[in-house]
Amino acid sequence: MIFYTIMLPIIIGLLFFTFFIVKQQSAAVVERFGKFVSVRQSGLQIKIPIIDSVAGRLSLRIQQLDVVVETKTKDDVFVKLKVSVQFKVIKEKVYDAFYKLDNPGDQITSFIFDVVRAEVPKLILDDVFLKKDDIAIAVKSELQDAMTEYGFQIIKTLVTDIDPDAQVKESMNRINASEREKVAAQFEGEAQKILIVEKAKAEAESKRLQGQGIADQRREIARGLEDSVKVLNGVDINSQEASALIVVTQHYDTLQSVGSASNSNLILMPNSPQAGSEMLNNMVASFTASNQIGEEMKKAKKQKESQGGKSPSKSGELDKGLGLDKEGAQTN
Repeated sequence: MIFYTIMLPIIIGLLFFTFFIVKQQSAAVVERFGKFVSVRQSGLQIKIPIIDSVAGRLSLRIQQLDVVVETKTKDDVFVKLKVSVQFKVIKEKVYDAFYKLDNPGDQITSFIFDVVRAEVPKLILDDVFLKKDDIAIAVKSELQDAMTEYGFQIIKTLVTDIDPDAQVKESMNRINASEREKVAAQFEGEAQKILIVEKAKAEAESKRLQGQGIADQRREIARGLEDSVKVLNGVDINSQEASALIVVTQHYDTLQSVGSASNSNLILMPNSPQAGSEMLNNMVASFTASNQIGEEMKKAKKQKESQGGKSPSKSGELDKGLGLDKEGAQTN
């Protein structure tokens, strides 16, 4: 009874140390007396108690490492690049991954620094932004060649951030703002140009339609006059008399339309071809007569002042010289 009591815990302990579980997407390295024996994959596994031991476990999942590298471009601009590397342990090379590298992250970081600081100084700042994918490809190629030997596979390499110096960023922002303002001004100018062209087209079309309307109006007036002449010819009035009659009628129609307006400042000339010439001659004659009367009055005044205004004969002569007598004055 005492034997079973002692052996039962020992047996349970041996079973506990004999069986072990490896989780999904991981691998366990088993050693015997400190020497590598085997790699165990996921599931329930067996080892010899006390003799065998699990030296370590490795994850077979994809891992990511972010590394920030500060370097200088070809145009002497300091810039920080954030490089993200995705990698995993190759299932068939768990031994190499476990025994050859103590800290794979440090190894990968070293290679990233080496490649980035070799590639970026060849490029100016603008090309760094344009060719960041080329930098990522160069980093992946270098890492793939180096890390495969250690049992690691490089899945993806990305340049996720490019951060220039603060002063450089401020200058770039000013340049970008200026470029945007320039583009905006160009678009605004094009819009103004289109507006001017369209306005000119609209004005041209308006003038064309206006001219067409005037032409149609004159055409209808001509047709109306032609019809009027035909009607007058039908009652034994010849064309010349009909034309004169039409002109007189239009003249009085114009007088009527002007008279109906309240604020009219028009001066109407007589309806005669010789009216302008006759009016001019009358005006010239009036001005001449006025000047003659003014000169005679000046002479009479001088004579009156010289004689003291006492000689009636002189006054009569003045009246006679002016062509005036008492009856004429009374008549006037």
